[in-house]
Amino acid sequence: MKTFHGALTGGAFTVTAELPWNDQFSITDYARQASSLADHVDGIQLGENPPGQAEISPVALAALLLREGIDLTPTLHCRDRNRIALQSEILGLRAIGVTSLILGQGQEIHAAGRVPARPVFDVNDRELIAMAREIDENRLLIGMECLVPATGSGWNVAALLERSAAGARFLRLRPCFDLEVLRSHLAGLVDEKVTWHYSVIPSLVPREQGVDECAQMIRDVQSIPGVSGVNLVCRDDPGLLISSLQSSGIRSGA
Repeated sequence: MKTFHGALTGGAFTVTAELPWNDQFSITDYARQASSLADHVDGIQLGENPPGQAEISPVALAALLLREGIDLTPTLHCRDRNRIALQSEILGLRAIGVTSLILGQGQEIHAAGRVPARPVFDVNDRELIAMAREIDENRLLIGMECLVPATGSGWNVAALLERSAAGARFLRLRPCFDLEVLRSHLAGLVDEKVTWHYSVIPSLVPREQGVDECAQMIRDVQSIPGVSGVNLVCRDDPGLLISSLQSSGIRSGA
């Protein structure tokens, strides 16, 4: 089975698809979307509970998709679990064959959310990354999700290097619709040699009436120094994502 871990560490330009959270989706719906995307990408990525919402467990979904021969990169947050629960989830994911994880703090829970809940934060994201590395340094490829800084600000390089030292190996950037801003900030990561420690994967969101535009964005992102791949966020119809990838021409036979 091809994996995101194998593709990224193999050095080729890596393409992943990120499934949407949808409270109307069943496990069958997620499996159908993932199956339609799997032949076109190197792996499927999945976020974790939006603020104030409870969705399907990434551990359960990973187990389902792996049985179908589809590689999944789940996300775990410090916000929703204490230390023991996080260790248990990581051990469970390793046991079912997951080879890559995205670990982070998690977004703030808003009081107006559908599910009243208190954040946990028994550990911070650096401690969580170190925990996962200690559990299985050789198998698990650990990543982080990061916002692209706003114009006029920059990366917290010291924090990124601390998390790299703890065991993080790739950065999945949240969607940025201004490629000049992205290009400028990626140049900063290259200058600071952060890309010596991380594979950097920007995210793009194909839009219904913008397949050609998104295809061009994929090509543009591929040309940015310091970029190792692209993550395409699937909002509803996976066909739009596939069309954008095919139109980009970056994958022969994609």
